[in-house]
Amino acid sequence: MFKLLIFAALLTVAYSQRQAVAYLADPEGKSGVNGNITFYETPFGVFVVGEVHGLTPGKHGFHIHEYGNISPGCKAMGSHYNPYNMTHGGPNDKIRHVGDLGNIEADNNGIAFVNMMDRVIALRGVNDIVGRGVVVHNTTDDLGKGGDEESLKTGNAGSRLACGVVGKNSNF
Repeated sequence: MFKLLIFAALLTVAYSQRQAVAYLADPEGKSGVNGNITFYETPFGVFVVGEVHGLTPGKHGFHIHEYGNISPGCKAMGSHYNPYNMTHGGPNDKIRHVGDLGNIEADNNGIAFVNMMDRVIALRGVNDIVGRGVVVHNTTDDLGKGGDEESLKTGNAGSRLACGVVGKNSNF
């Protein structure tokens, strides 16, 4: 897996046509969680890389949400981005929301280093995430395998700690 990510990173630098970025914060100022995420278009999907600070150690749900609206806080971002009306799943599942990116994991210093490839989200077309929201949640996403209705909707990922809007950058 590590070799695949290195290969994808090299291809990203060489062939990326589009890039987008999201700066994460808690609009209400309660959690102290913040970070930045960059999305690189590659021939194999979208390479997602960044850092999130101020988390409790462990796994935290990480999703693309419907709306890029932070004016009244992260709740205004709506539900997970789900244009095909699927149930919640993990990033490698065939049945999943487009926005289901799984979990990021914070180390003992509260920092999560994001480094993943996703073949479903896109920076153009039907699964375009530009203008939508990125949300980091309080608890682990159970990837739709929790055995209850909420699991199939949200992965039981808990409250929203930080969010940001996916925007075009200078390499778009």
